[in-house]
Amino acid sequence: MTRKFPLREKDEFIQLIQLLKATGIAESGAIAQEMVVYGEVMVNGEVDYRKRAKLKKGDIIEIFQEKIEIV
Repeated sequence: MTRKFPLREKDEFIQLIQLLKATGIAESGAIAQEMVVYGEVMVNGEVDYRKRAKLKKGDIIEIFQEKIEIV
């Protein structure tokens, strides 16, 4: 099942590590960065090593068998 994450109206994007923190997947920014650096996060079906990747509406993030769609 895909979890939905709504962007605030004033935001065009959210950075990957911010999303991991905001959804509670990572307890801190340091843990979120480690997840990304170690290749544990996929963005739109591909491993993404960019900690500050700009996620926009329609992007799908996968980590630990969990899917999150930016809406």
